Amino acid sequence: MEHGMPSTKSIKPSLVKKRNTAQDVSKSWWRIKPFLALICVALLIFWYKTTHIQFEKTELEEADYPFNMAKESEPVDEKLKGLPRGIIEPRSDFELKPLWSSSSLRTKGLKMTNRNLLAIPVGIKQKANVDIIVKKFLPANFTVVLFHYDGNMDQWWDLEWSSKAIHIVAQEQTKWLWFAKRFLHPDIVSIYDYIFIWDEDLGVENFRPERYLEIVKSEGLEISQPALDSNSSGIHHKITVRSSTAIFHRRVYISRGHRRCTDASQDPPCTAFVEGMAPVFSRAAWFCTWNLIQNDLVHGWGMDMKLGYCAQGDRTKNVGIVDSEYIFHQGIQTLGESGHPEKKIRRQSTWELQTFQERWNKAVEEDKNWIDPSSSKRKSNGSNSRLRRGKRIQETTTA
Repeated sequence: MEHGMPSTKSIKPSLVKKRNTAQDVSKSWWRIKPFLALICVALLIFWYKTTHIQFEKTELEEADYPFNMAKESEPVDEKLKGLPRGIIEPRSDFELKPLWSSSSLRTKGLKMTNRNLLAIPVGIKQKANVDIIVKKFLPANFTVVLFHYDGNMDQWWDLEWSSKAIHIVAQEQTKWLWFAKRFLHPDIVSIYDYIFIWDEDLGVENFRPERYLEIVKSEGLEISQPALDSNSSGIHHKITVRSSTAIFHRRVYISRGHRRCTDASQDPPCTAFVEGMAPVFSRAAWFCTWNLIQNDLVHGWGMDMKLGYCAQGDRTKNVGIVDSEYIFHQGIQTLGESGHPEKKIRRQSTWELQTFQERWNKAVEEDKNWIDPSSSKRKSNGSNSRLRRGKRIQETTTA
């Protein structure tokens, strides 16, 4: 045989050796496969736990700061990056602070718990009635804010409690658009458990703030109002009228007229409704409501029909009227007395009602991720009733 040419004997063992090596590699790969799978599972668990911990941390931070700044985290963080995190104080309140003490004048020597806020737009003509209202609330650990819409504040200083109240003056401005939107920002009122935004012409002879709050808390009413005495002026919706046999109610029953209200009714004013004259909001409900108030609509018409969306859950359960603590609505026209004819104000209000509804409809149409909770509940109730009917039919057929 010539030099340089391999023999057949040397080729065969070489091929066998290569096959054995390939088989060994294949076997080795199958041996390490379970080990690699375990590594992948471990990495997935680590990723999940890290994400979960971060999520819980975020939730805790949000709980610590329920009314933090706008959720534009990146821009806000950028603006605050010059400060250490622990020094940042995103909230304030209406508590008066004397120059010689760090305690509130109103609660000096008392522990600051169960704090609530009463805000009323006032004019000098209703001074006597406002005096009666405030005297009911101050002993119940309320902070009082008066919005002077007639520009007259000096004539209030003779009242014994006047120096303990917060006075804000703006000529001919309204309760919702101007005063509430500008001065009751959630970051300012976040220390208060409940926010009362009342009119000045309410009789409180049969109203006790402490008892009212006990009922609201025990029944989980996020949005509420005291019932109206049946002899009140300006009763617009039957649901707000006091029932003499109940402590509170969440719905009304009407069997006559163009609007029928039954147990099946899910919409205001049959249920989930309070009127704008004397609403009471929990802290969370007010955060939502403040964002609902339109900055350019003066009178706020139409908003009362949407307040239930801010009830932090089922509006048919979390909105209610308290009957045992009720008020008398005098129905006194005030803003229209200063040279602004009532007809023009009503025309403006009607236009705003239409504008607000158009904005709502547009917002609903554009927000593809928003689901109307009342609609889903209505569908659920409909499905349940159909299932019940089907079950009854099946039972009858079987029988």
